[in-house]
Amino acid sequence: MRLLYSILLALPLLAVDGQVLNQTTGKPQGGATVTLFKLGGSAGPEVVESVKTSADGKFSIDKQLPPGPGMIQTAYDGVTYNHMLPPGRPTTGIKLDVFNTSNQPGAAKAANHMLLLEPQNGKLSVRESFFFVNEGRTTWNDEKNGTLRFQLPSEPEGKIEINCTAPQGVPIRRAAEKTGTANVYKLDFPIKPGETRIDLSYTLADATSFKTKFLVKAEQSMIAAPNGVTVTGAGLVDKGKEPRTQASIFELSTQDVDLKLSGQGELSSGGGGGGEEESRGPSISQVNPRIHDRLYWILGLMFAIMGIGFVLLYRAQEPKR
Repeated sequence: MRLLYSILLALPLLAVDGQVLNQTTGKPQGGATVTLFKLGGSAGPEVVESVKTSADGKFSIDKQLPPGPGMIQTAYDGVTYNHMLPPGRPTTGIKLDVFNTSNQPGAAKAANHMLLLEPQNGKLSVRESFFFVNEGRTTWNDEKNGTLRFQLPSEPEGKIEINCTAPQGVPIRRAAEKTGTANVYKLDFPIKPGETRIDLSYTLADATSFKTKFLVKAEQSMIAAPNGVTVTGAGLVDKGKEPRTQASIFELSTQDVDLKLSGQGELSSGGGGGGEEESRGPSISQVNPRIHDRLYWILGLMFAIMGIGFVLLYRAQEPKR
């Protein structure tokens, strides 16, 4: 089996062809730009060839992809859609989906908003994750106003680090833009049909309080703090301790946030015990989350942007249609 894989890896892929389908209209999409990339190089993705689809949505790239993995990127209506090409997979008859773009949310909504507050050495480290679910047939892309607006309690120390993960994609770095309102930022990132995750990371000078307003109303807002940190404030619903790390978990019922913090701690340093597994960052397993229409949320997935070991592991309550 290993020998067969090595042979497949060494062989160049044949010409790439297929068809682009517009899932908003249900018809083939002409005029879309299809670009073939070679992946895995030290310089990053390398363009092999770029073509336009014909009126019936079909495309053909005659240049061969060098050995190794590849990716097809389809650009349509201001948004790009990625399709991976692992070594050994067929490269002909590929079906690529695109969607019409709208500057209105449509069926897109924020299903969950999670914050991790870590007071350390007189400063407050904050990690936030937004999970958007778009069950519609259009991509929400508001370049002027942003698809995410958020407010910080004060000017952050250093940069705001942001990673965005599109449906079936990998995290990519994006930058927030300041708005005309103090400490309010906007992020231009398309919310495609499916599930999109946006991770923020920043540091504040005051480790004793966190006062802000959530500009995005999520179906569920949760806050976590490491063992040894006390969090108090209006609208907090205590969900208890995560068993392994002893992190405190709260659900927040208000968008006007005014929290007081005491003590200090860091979730990535673990909840005691040490060892190699702890040094990689603990996970949060379960906190009796509130059930939504289609999704329920279980704490446990890693914060990708800083390797912090905290976020949400979500599961579908019923099979996706």
